[in-house]
Amino acid sequence: MIVLKSNKMYLPFFSILIYTFACSWIPAPIEGARILAVETIGGRSHWNIMSGILRALVDNGHNVTVFTPLTDGNRENYTEVSTSTDAMQIIGQDLDDMIDQYGDPFKMIGMVSVLSRTLCDVIYENSKMKEVLANKGSDFDIVIIEPAFSECVSYLAVKLNLPLIYTIPIPTLGVMERIFTGHVSNPTVVSFNLASFGFPKTFVQRTVNVALWTYATIVRQIYELTLKYKEPKEYDLYAPIPPSLVFVNRHFTMEPASPVQSNVVEIGGIHLKAAKKLPKDLLEFIEQSPHGVVYFTFGSTVKMASLPENTKKAFMDALAQIPQRVLWKYEDDIENLPKNVMIKKWLPQREILLHPNVKLFISHGGISGLYEAIDAGVPVLGFPLFGDQPKNVDSLVNAGMAISMNILSVKKDEFLKNVLELLNNKKYMKNAKTAQKIFRDRPMSPASLVVYWTEYVLRHKGAPHLTSHAINLPWYQYYLLDLITLILVFIFVVFFVSYRIFKSVSKYFSIFSRNIKSKSE
Repeated sequence: MIVLKSNKMYLPFFSILIYTFACSWIPAPIEGARILAVETIGGRSHWNIMSGILRALVDNGHNVTVFTPLTDGNRENYTEVSTSTDAMQIIGQDLDDMIDQYGDPFKMIGMVSVLSRTLCDVIYENSKMKEVLANKGSDFDIVIIEPAFSECVSYLAVKLNLPLIYTIPIPTLGVMERIFTGHVSNPTVVSFNLASFGFPKTFVQRTVNVALWTYATIVRQIYELTLKYKEPKEYDLYAPIPPSLVFVNRHFTMEPASPVQSNVVEIGGIHLKAAKKLPKDLLEFIEQSPHGVVYFTFGSTVKMASLPENTKKAFMDALAQIPQRVLWKYEDDIENLPKNVMIKKWLPQREILLHPNVKLFISHGGISGLYEAIDAGVPVLGFPLFGDQPKNVDSLVNAGMAISMNILSVKKDEFLKNVLELLNNKKYMKNAKTAQKIFRDRPMSPASLVVYWTEYVLRHKGAPHLTSHAINLPWYQYYLLDLITLILVFIFVVFFVSYRIFKSVSKYFSIFSRNIKSKSE
């Protein structure tokens, strides 16, 4: 007689099998990857995104060397190489200069096209970068770069034969989307990044959107070809490569939902850090305001002191009439400053917005600050100045948590009216809190997405399977112009043959009719 043994002795065996099977689905982590990063543009909002990406990678054990015009300081597994020049710095500019350079989207496209190649020159002429290029990339595993309007940035990855990741600090890729992903967003539902509206709502806006996109695409290509011909560089000798991955600073609280390509990863809010303690004087100022606080700043790009005197006076006269206290980021001293206003050259924006006593954020519409406002659930009064800022602010207007104004025509009464509307009408705060809930409700944090997908590209040797075949198609094939041409030719041939047949038959019957008539006579 056979005696069955207790099932308990088999439990460890089955546990091992189950554990082995389950773990086979978990990707092996990439340990200590060597990452070469390049920040091309010396704007604080641009650097915030790149540094957020790199911080996530360093915190997960990877080694980063970054070339940047804005430095934060070296730390363990993180090394910075300064590329600071006047061409790469976009900080503390006068308002008039910024609007003159970047206020007109049509003018801005050509200017940025030229600037993009200038930035490539600065990077590749850096002595440390020359050493990296001479070393053929043996010290690195992957390249992360912020591109602008030129593919010259991909030369680094081509030369070093490394996978390439692009970082886009704004919610849309614009004219570079086709180049980076092979596809183009439908301009009837997705606004061009220099449009003044969050999404095209009317026939006129759709027309403007298509015109902007078409103009920018053509002008960028003309500038690129012209500069390559007039000022050929070494990097022009190498065919650019598409990125393995594109990190885009996008979230559907800011950018309306739209199709996303396989190699595009949305990481809106990657720059957000855990809040620190507020300085004592600011904390007391905020908490001792029984009616709440208004936070007022135009970011790091524009000097608030460069505002026209009549605009500053309109701001001060209006703010003096509200019961709330005001924290105003301002670079100089102000005469006759209202008693309820505190000015400082620098303010900890993240910590201020997260304080529950802050009721309104007056902003220029920079994407970093608006994500901070969404994360804090604070309504916004926007004064978009240039670039993607009008589109950003309009997206929050569409979400019901903002009002947009024109800085060049602002008047005291209109400004005061809008401030009071945002402070007193509860719908704006309610909508801001709704946006906050949506923004925070994610399966993975932006930092986790960055780490996972960067390691994914490394695990799969550049992950070429993420890239759409559309990137290999010439433009006339992508837009089906060859097929449309064939159909039109076919239609023309059918009509032409039909016409000839009809004409021949008609002629035959005419002759036949005349013959019959003549015989009858």
